Amino acid sequence: MNGLQFDPDRRLDVVAVGRLCIDLNANETGRPMEETMTFTKYVGGSPANIIIGAARLGMRTGFIGKLADDQMGRFIRSYLRKDGIDDSQVCVDRTGAVTGLAFTEIKSPQECSILMYRDHVADLLLNTEEISEAYIASSKALLISGTALAQSPSREAVFLALEFARKHNVTVFFDLDYRPYTWTSAAETAVYYNLAAEKSHCIIGTREEFDMMENLYNLAGADDQATAARWFSHQAELVVIKHGGSGSIGYTADGQSHRSGIFPAKVLKTFGAGDSYASAFIHSLMSGHSVSEAMRRGSASASIVISRHSCSDAMPTLEELEEFLRTNEEVTAGAQ
Repeated sequence: MNGLQFDPDRRLDVVAVGRLCIDLNANETGRPMEETMTFTKYVGGSPANIIIGAARLGMRTGFIGKLADDQMGRFIRSYLRKDGIDDSQVCVDRTGAVTGLAFTEIKSPQECSILMYRDHVADLLLNTEEISEAYIASSKALLISGTALAQSPSREAVFLALEFARKHNVTVFFDLDYRPYTWTSAAETAVYYNLAAEKSHCIIGTREEFDMMENLYNLAGADDQATAARWFSHQAELVVIKHGGSGSIGYTADGQSHRSGIFPAKVLKTFGAGDSYASAFIHSLMSGHSVSEAMRRGSASASIVISRHSCSDAMPTLEELEEFLRTNEEVTAGAQ
């Protein structure tokens, strides 16, 4: 129905690899960070948020990552366990690395920003010796995100995970998650993003993220269909290109395209929408829904999360998502 294959005999539904960090979200909204005095602590990081969202929807989930040997690292581990996420492959750094922090500023629903502290963070010290082939082989799907490619040794660890996924027929989801401040140059970013995308079955990103990947190769200005077609010549079966408030378009390798809109929401903040979209989208695809329905459910989940204060805590349960879909109507998109 959606072109992706999942082995029903695997112990886990989806395993994520990459960033585990802390979000400190402003309690005082409608003002700049200079005037914000208090913040609330949550687990953060794109792959962490997505896997938490998937777990809330009832999926059997696991995480491969590295935590700092500090109070923040222990907080993250206890949070994963509380949501039933297998943390057996989450190791602890012993070199003095720290937990990444993200302070959020909420000036208005349309004007939000993030101040990141990412120097010497533990998650980027994940190495190849900490990637278990057997663990990846036990999952139906592997989720990677772009930030884990930003530095060695995490970069090599992700590519090894991708090779184990290919070897054992594990479906790979690549959430682009481009954060410019973690990279040294646009060229470096594009090279590694493209290499990872070649090994992925489903690629999810914004139009701007795909542009970043294409500019280096003189492909600037490509339309969505041309972008998707490029990846179908590799492993991809499904490419989703998001256009913010205009919705998103999903392309499948059989030549079809699927357009989704957005759901009206009382927006508190803009961040978290992509992670919540991805969690519900992946859950829906793996539950056998069509691409169009998976995109609709992803949009609904995004609308729920942007109306709430956090990202991870805000991820809806399956019951909450179903209730939202019953009581709200999708607005037709105008993405090009």
